[in-house]
Amino acid sequence: MGRLIYSIIASLDGYIEDGSGQFTWSRPDEEVFAFVNDLERSVGTFLYGRRMYETMVYWETVPLDESATSIDRDWTRMWREAEKVVYSRTLESASSARTRIERTFDPDAVRRLKETRRHDLSIGGADLAGQALRAGLVDELQVYVVPVVVGAGKSWLPKDARIDLQLVGTHSFSCGFVFLRYRPVPAGSSSRPPEGPAAI
Repeated sequence: MGRLIYSIIASLDGYIEDGSGQFTWSRPDEEVFAFVNDLERSVGTFLYGRRMYETMVYWETVPLDESATSIDRDWTRMWREAEKVVYSRTLESASSARTRIERTFDPDAVRRLKETRRHDLSIGGADLAGQALRAGLVDELQVYVVPVVVGAGKSWLPKDARIDLQLVGTHSFSCGFVFLRYRPVPAGSSSRPPEGPAAI
């Protein structure tokens, strides 16, 4: 059974886009990007909202020759080989291979996906991930915190959900990024988090 993972790069004050809709400040350096690649190797299916898909489909046309870095080529291959599911009421066709479009987000269908996949699944797009979080579908949250405060913008988490979390991993990078890894604590769980997070 696959896990559903929500992974995002966010500012210190919790935004994935600033007040003008920009996110150039969140671009990872090679150290962070290589770490992302290694962590994403378990993912074989990406679930996207339309806007996130239109951002990520860039990787469908990135050259795989020496004009790209080895880290870019590594990610490009992984992304192209993965299954993509795009949730959109308006997108008429996909611009990438191994991609299908769903008109609505169906929690039961995503549960079946998790049950029938041997690999992990990743969900991208704050609105879509918010639906999955509210439905109790997300098994792990991963946030790369950028050392910047942008003041306003689009939050990476829904404002109307209470989710108790257990910190299970941390990692810091020379550029100032900090990686935090959480797992939701089931409601009514009597299990206690460990005494300290594991560094990975």
